[in-house]
Amino acid sequence: MIRTQIIAETEEVSFQIPENYIGKVLEIIAFTKDEGLNNNAIIKKQPRFNIIHLDQDFKFNRGEANER
Repeated sequence: MIRTQIIAETEEVSFQIPENYIGKVLEIIAFTKDEGLNNNAIIKKQPRFNIIHLDQDFKFNRGEANER
């Protein structure tokens, strides 16, 4: 994989690719650094935990839990 950053000085841009890329299908994507970043679209979710109350005399049975 090749990843590079350039400042385009004309409408035409060229770059070197490794020899093992020759003859293969390449996907080239170009976008500006700030393009597509919408800070309003980033939603930070807070983890949500539910409390489970168990009987004090509860014993975990691994064999029963793994039965199918």
